[in-house]
Amino acid sequence: MAKCDECGKHENLPYQCRRCGQTFCGEHRLPENHSCPGLNEWDDPAGVFESDFDDSVDKRGGGSKGVLDRLTSMGGPLGYFRGNMSYLFLGLMWITFALQFFVFPLFGFGPRSAVWQAVFVLSPDHIVYVWTWFTSIFAHGGFTHIAFNSIALYFFGPVVERYIDTKRFTGLFFGAGVLAGLAQVGTTLLTTGPFGPGVVGASGAIMGVLGVLTVLNPNLKVYLYFIIPMPLWVLTFGFAAFSLVAGFGDFGGAGALGGNVAHFAHLVGLLVGLAYGGRVKGSVGVPQSLQFGGGRGGPGGPGRGRF
Repeated sequence: MAKCDECGKHENLPYQCRRCGQTFCGEHRLPENHSCPGLNEWDDPAGVFESDFDDSVDKRGGGSKGVLDRLTSMGGPLGYFRGNMSYLFLGLMWITFALQFFVFPLFGFGPRSAVWQAVFVLSPDHIVYVWTWFTSIFAHGGFTHIAFNSIALYFFGPVVERYIDTKRFTGLFFGAGVLAGLAQVGTTLLTTGPFGPGVVGASGAIMGVLGVLTVLNPNLKVYLYFIIPMPLWVLTFGFAAFSLVAGFGDFGGAGALGGNVAHFAHLVGLLVGLAYGGRVKGSVGVPQSLQFGGGRGGPGGPGRGRF
């Protein structure tokens, strides 16, 4: 038996809205009966309803579908990726990991080579290599690093994507990831110069995702190290406080407090997420639980020059 999120009625056969994810009784199951955020997407052909038969669907509001909408709409060549970007990013992380430690070394370009560094690492001495702003998000410093980030993205990513939609989730992921990386190498440039360590890893982007989720539902129960239950806001701001202290304790992201982790990248990614969460709150649904493993998961991962 479930409880209707609109009226509180207990329902034996509840309905779940596919746009906001909340649970409703028969009386409130329709989007217009529970003020669903999906109603704001009537101009999106893949929003609340979709028609492949009426051409006027593409012209609602006097506009037309953009290229991305056409590619990712139902029946489009990239339709699978609508609602599944979290898993695409997760796959790209492991593909990049294979390129880093198996494919490139096979051709003589190991982690210490200039080619490997130029492709995968956002470095203070090569900050103008714009492609590394993005490739460094998917690259990682080792198995433990990518494993922890994969767990965090797997548990938190799909929940946030479901509530803010795929396009905004994609923008959040890349925006937080790029700004986090640039913040870390910018700090390194100012403190240790162009020969300081570079950064790799998706933790900055994932902290942005975590920041949005914290704003949407700060009391969501999560499990630290799969064991210790706590509200999400405690985990988020506890991690932020540690990153702040550790980051100022060692500007290079290494050392006793830094632990070879890019703490400023974590902090900036989180701030981006908190700011964006504040912007969208009220216009999207509020997740009541994590969909995989009851909310177990954790952010970040350690490693040399990693974030």
